[in-house]
Amino acid sequence: MQRYFLNEPYKEENPIQIKGDDFHHITRVMRMDVKDFVYVVFADKKSAKAKIETITSDAVEVTIVQWETVEKELPINVSIASGLPKGDKLELIIQKGTELGAHRFIPFNADRSIVKWDEKKAGKKVERWKKIAKEAAEQSHRQYLPEVDIPISFKQLMILSKSFDYVLLAYEEESRLGEVQNLVKTLQSIQAQQSLLIIFGPEGGLSDSEVQECLTNGIVPCGLGPRILRTETAPLYALSAISYQFDLMR
Repeated sequence: MQRYFLNEPYKEENPIQIKGDDFHHITRVMRMDVKDFVYVVFADKKSAKAKIETITSDAVEVTIVQWETVEKELPINVSIASGLPKGDKLELIIQKGTELGAHRFIPFNADRSIVKWDEKKAGKKVERWKKIAKEAAEQSHRQYLPEVDIPISFKQLMILSKSFDYVLLAYEEESRLGEVQNLVKTLQSIQAQQSLLIIFGPEGGLSDSEVQECLTNGIVPCGLGPRILRTETAPLYALSAISYQFDLMR
């Protein structure tokens, strides 16, 4: 059953309307009609099965049939900071990372980023990333639509990192040295509703100066097993480990 994210919180007195691209998807792509069912997710993370009551020229109005009671979100808020990679690798990270439960995606310009951020194309690029996240959230039946930030500088990332409860740096040198405990210790220590930021470098990793700045800012380096992972694989590995810890072991 199709799932659609609404921009407003649930208010019992307000009619529930689906407009814009989702209206087009319901009426033109899915060719749904009155009495068909969809899932709706409100801005306050409430989600429910709903029945289509009326279809006008620009909106589909639905009524709640049954609220969802199963919690589908991770109990912690995991943000992925990715050094801008080349090609469509960031799109893959956003799509699959959304399916795995990421709360937020923060691209940043790293010293070794081959792709440099083009401000002229910023709007369309970020809108595409948000659309990918939305479609992935709908497909995976999320109850929260992940945030996708405009790329920032590494310096801005260091400032932003101060707002998180825990911050890790996925560092391949730690993997080579056999470090395997810092991610585990973090997941054992973090409490429900706390935030975790994990920083990943682009192809070639972070520069020595960037790594040193992370350490200076108190960011904890961690290994992700004995194998060296690609820039698009490492975030998915970490999210899978987090999902295992909180979804399957709770």
